[in-house]
Amino acid sequence: MYVTSTPTKRAIVERLIKIALIAASTVAILTTIGIILSLVVESFRFFQMVPISNFLFGVHWSPQTAIRVDQVGAAGSFGAIPLLAGTLLISAVALSVSGPVGLFAAIYLAEYASPRFRGVAKPLLEVLAGIPTVVYGFFAVLFVAPILRQGGNAMGLDVSSESALAAGLVMGIMTIPFVSSFADDAITAVPRALREGALGLGSTRSETMTRVILPAALPGIAGGLLLAASRVIGETMIVVMAAGLSANLTLNPLEAVTTVTVQIVTLLTGDQEFDSAKTLSAFALGLLLFTITLVLNLVAQKVVKTYREQYE
Repeated sequence: MYVTSTPTKRAIVERLIKIALIAASTVAILTTIGIILSLVVESFRFFQMVPISNFLFGVHWSPQTAIRVDQVGAAGSFGAIPLLAGTLLISAVALSVSGPVGLFAAIYLAEYASPRFRGVAKPLLEVLAGIPTVVYGFFAVLFVAPILRQGGNAMGLDVSSESALAAGLVMGIMTIPFVSSFADDAITAVPRALREGALGLGSTRSETMTRVILPAALPGIAGGLLLAASRVIGETMIVVMAAGLSANLTLNPLEAVTTVTVQIVTLLTGDQEFDSAKTLSAFALGLLLFTITLVLNLVAQKVVKTYREQYE
């Protein structure tokens, strides 16, 4: 009797687990669909008020509009180009810091550091990921920005008190653990036989790293870089405190800029009227940011797939 009842109980348990997994997957899918629909519907209402060409190709961002018909006020300019330029500028500065530093740190900790040093350095490096972003904002405002301004003045450069360079540098420091942790895990996961085979064929340690280990670990490294890029693009607090709210169309990192996420928060702060173009523009910015992130993910997956096929 015990033997015959065991498969039945096992089948019931497996069925319940399968139902729970399906329910969890369904919730995730429905949540994603709900987010996309909310962005699309509200963005469609915005584009009924503002032409999509003005939004995508406009070079002026000033969402202030008159609340009443009889009120004197600005008509509003909703060109997203300055916001995209500021987002890309700060992201480029941040990734130029976290990418090389995080990757080189991971290579050293995984292949060259002693076990004792690795045991101390790796936890200390990952502590950076747990620091609140507002603390990074204070660090940018009180330490990094004054140093950049004083150094720029000493060299005859006009450095704004709020600059994309200050925000980008601090955001780069913040995202170093993401790149380093993913790259370190990917490098250590490469089979030891590949290392020994390359060294046995006469390759140096540097040649083994660049020609064997890094190509094999590329998916994990790309995942870390993608996570860092997503974190940088979605960061708000550091940009507000260190880069400002000015929607300037510039590629000069010494000037004040703003980003898409900062403007979304600004537009939706406080009591808002969701029938105005000013408030609805936040949803259009959210849809634009979602599209950019999706394209970034697709490009990263394509690059990883191409390198993996070449390596295999």
